[in-house]
Amino acid sequence: MASKETLSSVLVVGGGVVGLTTALALARAGVPVTVLEAAPELLEEYRASTFHPPTLKMLDDLGLAEGMLAKGVVAPTFQFRDRREGLIAEFDLGLLKNDTRFPFRLQLEQHALAVAAYAELLRVPGATVRFGHEVTSVRLEDDRVVLSVSTAAGPLELSAPYVVGADGATSAVRRSLGIAFDGMTYPDRYLVLFTTFDFAKHFNKLSYANYFSDAERWFVLPRSPGVWRLLFPTKAKETDRELELEEVAQEHLQRVVPTGEPYPILHRTLYSVHQRVAGKYLVGRVLLAGDAAHINHPLGGMGLNGGIHDAVSLASALSAVWHGRAPERVLGEHAARRRRIAIDYVQAWTHQNASTLNQTDVGARKRQQEELRATAADPRRARQYLLQTSMIEALRESGHLEN
Repeated sequence: MASKETLSSVLVVGGGVVGLTTALALARAGVPVTVLEAAPELLEEYRASTFHPPTLKMLDDLGLAEGMLAKGVVAPTFQFRDRREGLIAEFDLGLLKNDTRFPFRLQLEQHALAVAAYAELLRVPGATVRFGHEVTSVRLEDDRVVLSVSTAAGPLELSAPYVVGADGATSAVRRSLGIAFDGMTYPDRYLVLFTTFDFAKHFNKLSYANYFSDAERWFVLPRSPGVWRLLFPTKAKETDRELELEEVAQEHLQRVVPTGEPYPILHRTLYSVHQRVAGKYLVGRVLLAGDAAHINHPLGGMGLNGGIHDAVSLASALSAVWHGRAPERVLGEHAARRRRIAIDYVQAWTHQNASTLNQTDVGARKRQQEELRATAADPRRARQYLLQTSMIEALRESGHLEN
């Protein structure tokens, strides 16, 4: 028999980056909040590592940007390169100096944000985090949401006025409400390797964020504090075991810079890539955010950033409703706006990024590269391109951005 508990706070399901950011934004707005995380402690996830200008502005508003800037790598430019042709185009985010307080990318593992948000959240009265609480199902009642939760002490039934599902791509919140998660899965998977090898000594004027095209196997090379990350596509026929082997990882790295000796590999991750969007972001008093609502191709760093944008927009709408400053319809407006951005903007741009790097036709790749060169060489066109790729334009069009 499950014990029962009634809460007068917003329940956030998921203690990852998006869940903790949502909770912190709500708590700072005077909304009592409880976070439920299935894991026994804060997870150290090595996933996304790029923070775009408008995201840094949002995090600065939450008091988190200064500490992150002190730890991360500031990337004022990013480059498109070709394995054989060398540098194709460099884009300088300094062109956005009149559009944002943060005209650069920040390269930092997303775990650093989770740690910072968690520490700040614990300082806010009325905010709590419960680890070891796995939400297994959700049901709607007239003015409450009831969650079935598995804990070490036994089953628990929690009810709360509002619930935020930020519990990842396999979201129990989304699934238990029967919300569709339509889309597609790419046939290839991605292998991410972390190494201390200094690529800057082997490529002239290398940026801290680099996209290398190639007819055979493209890769992405961003810098994080103390390490370089490399992201490679894998062939559909390659098995998990083959990709986990040390010699396979070394083979990928030796194609970048042949050294004749093994690379130091600190960490490796293999994962599938999807483009999916939830059919609804709002059902009753339940809202979805982050990977529970949308997952997309990682090229361009829009997944993590889009999740943080979800969190800030959701907290703004929900806190206004909570305090009686706005009617409940603003929750629906938030949900529709964020879903539209995920479909029309994030998925479109990330798929385009993947298609550009994955282009195997020599003539088509040359035309794409010439277009990138021409865009980067024209300050007006380059600024417009940067407004799009930094996600500023999408937020402006949705009415959810201030410089």
